[in-house]
Amino acid sequence: MLRRLMGVMAVLTAGLAAAVVLALSMGTVRVGWLQSMAILGAKILPLPVFWTEAQETIVLTLRLPRVLLAAIVGSALSLAGAGFQAISRNPLADPGILGVSSGAAFGVVMGVFTGLGTGAGILLLPLCGAAGALVAAVAVYGIASIDGRLPIQTLLLAGVVVSLFFASAIMVASALIRAEELRGVVFYLIGQLRLADYPTLGVVVGCLLVGTGLIYLQALPLNLLAAGEEAAAQLGAEPERVKRIIFVACSLVTGAAVSVSGSVAFVGLMVPHAVRLCLGPDNRLVIPASLLAGAMFLVLTDTLARTVAAPVEIPVGAVTSFLGAPFFAYLLRTRYRGVYP
Repeated sequence: MLRRLMGVMAVLTAGLAAAVVLALSMGTVRVGWLQSMAILGAKILPLPVFWTEAQETIVLTLRLPRVLLAAIVGSALSLAGAGFQAISRNPLADPGILGVSSGAAFGVVMGVFTGLGTGAGILLLPLCGAAGALVAAVAVYGIASIDGRLPIQTLLLAGVVVSLFFASAIMVASALIRAEELRGVVFYLIGQLRLADYPTLGVVVGCLLVGTGLIYLQALPLNLLAAGEEAAAQLGAEPERVKRIIFVACSLVTGAAVSVSGSVAFVGLMVPHAVRLCLGPDNRLVIPASLLAGAMFLVLTDTLARTVAAPVEIPVGAVTSFLGAPFFAYLLRTRYRGVYP
């Protein structure tokens, strides 16, 4: 198992590195991939300079922060999708469909509405997103649970209800926001990667690390849960405790990601499912692989979004939705023939 995990992680790490170099090289102003690698490497090694100062500024100041943001957001959303799909044993589960993304977006909009979107308060926006996501997750859990248990049949329906509620609440809040701020809110809700500052990114990374640790510690119980709740309980797992931990951890990482990117749809749906199809259902492998695969996917998708119609940028959320809608339809048609019981 360890050898296979190391091999998969090595391949995905190489793929992510290639995606980062490609993203740094492409844009309105082209920079050679060798130059992009050398610009990054020059911060560590004494390399000969064969690039201009303008190219260095473009790579390090304009593109690198956005690429890092795309990698972190993709990792967080994919991790959350892997967790939700594991506890629900359903490939259709992801933060968006379960209403967690809508709750996170509502938390961020309320943070902006109350003035936290400017100055030092911007560091609190990831926490506002996490709080909104947690409220949504608690609501979904409360609606779907029966006698302290969480039937899978009602989980997705509860998510749809909560998602619609928070979407309506966001519309009401948007109507009360000043006109000059409304355009930014609209683009935020579509899903667009715009890094505010590195301290904010640090808060998001901290939430991602905590969530990753919590979820990965439950990898083995999640494997047992795949055999059914009764079988898992007989083998020593505590199904309801595992579900609560996953709900909290996934809400934390989703809220932090949504706070800086908006609602980037379908990443948490497509990437973990594709990883399971390729690597099998073992969550000890799926969870870390989903982290890197999600980062690579969103880096490449964001590169496509900002170059396909250059100099006009398409919101990355629109591109992921365009790709995810047919994928979702495919899952609806084949869900009973998939890798889930």
